[in-house]
Amino acid sequence: MDTYTTLIQTQRQRVGDGKVVRVLADCESADWQLVAVWPQLGDFDSLEYAWWLQREATRLKAKNIVVRAVGIGDRASGQKFCDYTGFPADCLFVDPKAELHRQLDLYSGLKLNFPGFSETQKAWANLLLMCAGLGSQGTLAEVLRGYRGDRQAPQLISDDEIVRAAPLPALKGLFFRFAGGKGFQRPFELATLRLRNMSEVLSHWKTYVPDATHLTQRGGTFLFNQEQLVYQHRDRGILGFAKNMSYPLSFLSD
Repeated sequence: MDTYTTLIQTQRQRVGDGKVVRVLADCESADWQLVAVWPQLGDFDSLEYAWWLQREATRLKAKNIVVRAVGIGDRASGQKFCDYTGFPADCLFVDPKAELHRQLDLYSGLKLNFPGFSETQKAWANLLLMCAGLGSQGTLAEVLRGYRGDRQAPQLISDDEIVRAAPLPALKGLFFRFAGGKGFQRPFELATLRLRNMSEVLSHWKTYVPDATHLTQRGGTFLFNQEQLVYQHRDRGILGFAKNMSYPLSFLSD
């Protein structure tokens, strides 16, 4: 079964109203359909991806691109996720057991066996190894990019924005200008946004991650022109949700 057929037939619970409906309901006639299949809704990648989609929301609308996302979690996870990221709840669906991810043959992450460990403990152990770069392509390089900055990436925090990322004190965006300049991703800028996401998730862990057995599961991106798949990206590691992490939505220009 091809990717579009799988997605057009998939039904999941919609976060906005709690109804189980087709993920692509009411958007088959759109010129462009962007489907993001996310890992856990408490995952770095899901939160960061949603941030980019919200940042580019006006551009997406101008191009008549309809966005739908499916993440691992339950409705409470989805509601918390949307409250924090601003992602529209009517466009987010939840898949508690990562069934769609398996149907699409997305990378399940590192699956080393640890005798005597419970399934949750195994997931945590494998996740920590992935964070260290084992079985997770490009993760360490991407972590470093968040700290050192990236002149190929756009500026992420405006000078007058206040960023609160515990345990750091509240930082004004002007701080990053002093640290490295303006008009591009400055040193520590992305790392600070990721710290803010981590603080949010850890403060509400059970809500974001009701079932930790799918911690290592990765996601994917699929862009359709009507029914034709014109772009896809299948994540191969943590912080690898795009081919071009400097500008994750650059494929829309291509």
